[in-house]
Amino acid sequence: MKALQKIEKVAVIGGGSWATAIVKILSEKDIMINWWLRDAESVQYIKQHGSNPRYLSHIRIDQTKVFASTDIKACIADADVVFLAVPAAFILDSLKGFTSFAPDQVWVSAVKGMIPEYNTLVTDFLVEHKGVPLTNQVILAGPCHAEEVAIEKRSYLTIAGVNEDVNKWVAELVENRFVKTSTLTDLYGVEYCAVMKNIVAIACGLARGLNYGDNFQAVLVANAMQEITRFLECQYNAVRDLNASAYLGDLLVTAYSPYSRNRNLGNLMGRGYSLKAAQMEMNMIAEGYYAVKCIHELNLSGKAVDMPITKAVYHVLYDRISPMVEMRILEDWMV
Repeated sequence: MKALQKIEKVAVIGGGSWATAIVKILSEKDIMINWWLRDAESVQYIKQHGSNPRYLSHIRIDQTKVFASTDIKACIADADVVFLAVPAAFILDSLKGFTSFAPDQVWVSAVKGMIPEYNTLVTDFLVEHKGVPLTNQVILAGPCHAEEVAIEKRSYLTIAGVNEDVNKWVAELVENRFVKTSTLTDLYGVEYCAVMKNIVAIACGLARGLNYGDNFQAVLVANAMQEITRFLECQYNAVRDLNASAYLGDLLVTAYSPYSRNRNLGNLMGRGYSLKAAQMEMNMIAEGYYAVKCIHELNLSGKAVDMPITKAVYHVLYDRISPMVEMRILEDWMV
């Protein structure tokens, strides 16, 4: 790619809470933000009232900088940086009209899931199917919840990519008075962790819904970190410190926070809700639902490692096995 220039225009793809929070973060900078939302009524509401009617509606949208639209091609066309913040299951549909993108655009994946149809990471999908070089991509990782960004609580984000110059370029764009950033070159490690922490959060929610206590959850999370380590060493071994914020920190906030939609999905099912009823109650996408199937199948397709927590969540969500049965099995396995 050519030398990194001053960022003047960005695109944000997605209309959910995380996309809304990203728009707020970026609005701190003197740039133009093209914001694509699928829902025309939401776009019209934003233009009239300056807020997203469906998610984080208390965030005020600076309409001198932010321009909402349902025209995704126009939003992306001349953006220096594109932030992708739609659920992984909807990426194929959202980007179906594109076969390639401008060669110098940098893409930032704020997606915490995998493409279900391919069992592949978002970054690999963009390389293989949309022609975005890996050197032009970064991951936007936590630990960070949109709800706390919305009220400007001190937050921390990690930018991970294979090109450290691009990492720092994006990190400077994202950092502001309430968001601090750091960078890592372990793109795949950070991306896989961002996927797997949602699976663990569902397990923690199941335990909470079944009235297990903090002692059990602490052991569950500790064992989950060992499970993530085994999986990463098998899939993409590299020198990394899994105690860093982008790995352990992101896992902890997702496993323990009441804002975590994956934890809430598990909690509802642990309390006796069916999967469909829990999803309807939340009215939000829990990435862990799709992620657990991808990770489970990916693990079985290669040199399978021991992943009892992933297996338990998979059995509950896809085989309809009782959460109580699966937690009892984990009780005997964990140390």
